[in-house]
Amino acid sequence: MSEEFEFYTVAAPLEDAEGAEVETLLALCDLDCEEGIQTFVLCRLGRRLVGCAGLQGNIVKCVATAPDLRGESLSLKLMSEVVHLALERGHTHLFLYTSPRNVSFFEGCGFYELVEVPGYVSLMENTPIGIKGYAKRLIPLRQPGEKIGCIVMNANPFTYGHQYLVKLAAEACDWLHVFVVSEDASLISYRDRFALVQAGIAGIPRLTLHHGSEYMISRATFPDYFFKEKGVVGDCCTAIDLLLFRNYIAPALGVTHRFVGTEPFCPTTRKYNDDMKYWLQAAPSSAPSIHVIEVPRTASSGVPISASEVRRLLGRGDFSKIGALVPPGTLGLLNDKYATNFAALVP
Repeated sequence: MSEEFEFYTVAAPLEDAEGAEVETLLALCDLDCEEGIQTFVLCRLGRRLVGCAGLQGNIVKCVATAPDLRGESLSLKLMSEVVHLALERGHTHLFLYTSPRNVSFFEGCGFYELVEVPGYVSLMENTPIGIKGYAKRLIPLRQPGEKIGCIVMNANPFTYGHQYLVKLAAEACDWLHVFVVSEDASLISYRDRFALVQAGIAGIPRLTLHHGSEYMISRATFPDYFFKEKGVVGDCCTAIDLLLFRNYIAPALGVTHRFVGTEPFCPTTRKYNDDMKYWLQAAPSSAPSIHVIEVPRTASSGVPISASEVRRLLGRGDFSKIGALVPPGTLGLLNDKYATNFAALVP
């Protein structure tokens, strides 16, 4: 071949003409151009676009090569380029979304399958010990008992509703594990959210509070959770997150029940609760099923307490109403640290 592959990077969003070329190439590979990509690695053969790969933080997505050049080792070179770009940006632990039919190829590029939504999508990572190592670190925190509960909360911010759910679940279980979502994509920083949860559940017996991880409601495992304005999340995103929990995290801790509050306001969270009942309880799996307990939310003046309502009130600067929805620690933090530029804080 007289011409050589030319690789280069382009920041997203792409120019109209180049963006159209990428969309055409992705369509040839039965892929859509996904939102959130920060940088594309593109490859040309002469003037023709023959390869593309997107990078969003440490997530590789939208990898495609021209169907007629797949025997030219183009895909391996493309993956090498996008991995090198990620490393340059400080991302050593990478995730990759792909079709299950492409898993064997990406295994040859140093990626390992975590879970598959049968026939739809697989999530992979670039280490053979990532999630297994995480699960192994959880095992020493396992507690004896027949009914071991778990709550995963974002707590953006921590409310009396969260506190009520934790107290009720702890009373119903031999032991309760509480995880705080660690992704820093919320109004309240992860550091502050964790501290508020820690203070709000202090003194509740038979409970372990855990830091979150990339394997639990993160941009890698459940990206649409952080883009709620898009409406109801795709089934595949939900399934990936819940299968990781069922297959790895729950067995490590012996979790038998997962507790959630009912969701009267947010469609994304409500859909997540509904899907939880399928992927944790009913879906075929080699891992044991997990009972999902949906607890009616506690209310203030007849209105269910929610973090989204607190954020709405914060945007208006209405601290008199916020005080009825959150513990004193949350109220103090919001007043001291998040009480400026109200309009900008409205979710």
